[in-house]
Amino acid sequence: MMTTPATAIKDEVRLLIDVQIETLGQPAPLTSSQLCEFHDRFEKIRTLCQELNRIGARSVIERGRRGLKSLPH
Repeated sequence: MMTTPATAIKDEVRLLIDVQIETLGQPAPLTSSQLCEFHDRFEKIRTLCQELNRIGARSVIERGRRGLKSLPH
């Protein structure tokens, strides 16, 4: 089975979110290094979600174009 780009991105986002949750669940306060890593993961999640939005928008536009082509003239 082939993985679509959107599915691969969703899987990566889920993994990153799991790490974020695990990090926040630690009993000790975050170190400066952990806080930087947390922020980097947040930025990565945000970037990936923006890419998912672009993929979704392209998909809707393409379906709309195909639908218009099938309408009688």
